[in-house]
Amino acid sequence: MYAITGITGQVGGALARALLAARQPVRAVVRDLDKAREWSALGCEIALATLNDASALTAAFHGAKGVFILPPPEFDPAPGFPEVRAVIDALTTAIERAQPGKIVSLSTIGAQATQTNLLTQHTLMEQALSKLRIPLTFLRPAWFMENFRWDVQQARDKGMIPSFLQPLDRAIPMIATADVGRVAAELLQQEWQGRRIVELEAAQRISPNEAAAVFTKVLGHPVKAEVVPRDIWVDLFIAQGMKHPQPRIQMLDGFNEGWIEFEKPANTIKGEVSLETVVRELIAKAA
Repeated sequence: MYAITGITGQVGGALARALLAARQPVRAVVRDLDKAREWSALGCEIALATLNDASALTAAFHGAKGVFILPPPEFDPAPGFPEVRAVIDALTTAIERAQPGKIVSLSTIGAQATQTNLLTQHTLMEQALSKLRIPLTFLRPAWFMENFRWDVQQARDKGMIPSFLQPLDRAIPMIATADVGRVAAELLQQEWQGRRIVELEAAQRISPNEAAAVFTKVLGHPVKAEVVPRDIWVDLFIAQGMKHPQPRIQMLDGFNEGWIEFEKPANTIKGEVSLETVVRELIAKAA
């Protein structure tokens, strides 16, 4: 039995479907019974737990051959990352009590960076889980291609996509969530000892200008990328409702300055899904 957290999201859902297609038993760890119905209908066992409830997580992980950890994203963390630290405490306690056979934890490109930024929450998770005596894999994917869903409307209606990634001709590592889920399913079914890191990106790195060209092709009209000036980021993010924009800004700086990168870029696993495929899906869903 494989216990999957985050199963209602894109990565967790792709992972679970891959396991089910391989005729592997899946336990869906969900916080809401309404969201569990789809997975129950597909044959999954259901475990109710939130990721800050150690007792419920212990029960959810008990007897599992493997566990997939998908930390809930915190896009506006308070100073010191108290939200993720509470999740880390509950997860480590539950894993120590339940002793599942192995762990695959979704991390991120740049988790090894020493500069504090939005992705530091994954660094903290890696540091805590690494203390456990259990076979452990950290899957570090690149920037999700699905982040372009926020640009679909402006690309369609205004012929532009605003870019925080700069300069516009600089390509960065990206990946489709379908590839992340597929690779996570493969990793969970492997056997290994100790701790390992697996880094994942698409076959080709992608610049904002190249992304705009993909939108142009799919939409059938010109789309261009436009820089969002850095000096307006703070005011813009606060206007959007953020209380603590600095970690997000530091993350974007990390990508733009190159210090958020893979630990071993020459050894990354390559994905199969193209940006064009993802963009077509995003536009179809927005129609």
